[in-house]
Amino acid sequence: MQQRKPRHLDREELWNYALRVLGGRAHSTGEMREKLKRRTEQPEDVEDVLTRLKESKYLDDQRFAEDFATARLSNEGFGKTRVLQDLRQHRVAPALAEKTVTGVYQEVNESALIEEWVRRKYRAVPKEGLFQKEKDLACAYRRLVRAGFRTGEIVRVLKRFAKNPELLDFLEPLEEAGDE
Repeated sequence: MQQRKPRHLDREELWNYALRVLGGRAHSTGEMREKLKRRTEQPEDVEDVLTRLKESKYLDDQRFAEDFATARLSNEGFGKTRVLQDLRQHRVAPALAEKTVTGVYQEVNESALIEEWVRRKYRAVPKEGLFQKEKDLACAYRRLVRAGFRTGEIVRVLKRFAKNPELLDFLEPLEEAGDE
């Protein structure tokens, strides 16, 4: 069975399509541009529709980035690096993403956030059973790195949870640029 290509839309149909897309969830300008490019008859219609969406306040990258970063922090408890990565995947300009994430995470205690993340992800494991083996620590370390936390801070927090904190010495990283 051959897959059907979506039909190309004129300017007004493109506008209606954009509104339907935004009705499902918020999008960045970059994401919306890509979606519209795939559906348009005339490439110049894309910029016209994007301008109209911005003027109508349906599309606002600053608000999108703030809402996204705030939600990732409060709902998933992710670290700054992960949120920055995710914003870039959503095609938010790197400078805007950096500025927004820095603002959202300004008052956040990363150690406390990591502890909360560990307690939430390992809540079924009794505290005395947490991270008794090297492989358990390594697994937790990798999960925390993927969650967007700085490696030095991860090691410091995991040492407080580990039965044998010296097992983490093999993970002790050189501090990354920007770590304090």
